Amino acid sequence: MNVRTLLCMILMLTALPIGAREGNRLDIRVSPSVAMAPADLTVRATIEASRFNRAIEIIAESDDFYRSSEIPLDGDSAPRTTRFEFHGLPGGTYAVRAVLKGANDGVLARARQEVNVVASALGR
Repeated sequence: MNVRTLLCMILMLTALPIGAREGNRLDIRVSPSVAMAPADLTVRATIEASRFNRAIEIIAESDDFYRSSEIPLDGDSAPRTTRFEFHGLPGGTYAVRAVLKGANDGVLARARQEVNVVASALGR
């Protein structure tokens, strides 16, 4: 095997998405996608069962605000869908992210959705 073939194989393996080697899949749905401040958001994270799943972290972040929550998972015995609620979020555009973690906090998969929380006219 020549060096060029070996390098191509290495590049192909490193280009796989996070979790692709283990078959991990993570999806999130945030509702509502647009809300008035102070907003309550519900995040549903759906994961594929895997013995490697150890925790899921959900993060809501804007320019002026950050909140996160992490719950442990019991591998392939964990529920497929986990529900999180964030209460009283102030106005801003939020990146809501989910991070599926394995042993030693290694990242197995990530998902992201944007949400717009409109500032109240009373708060100005």
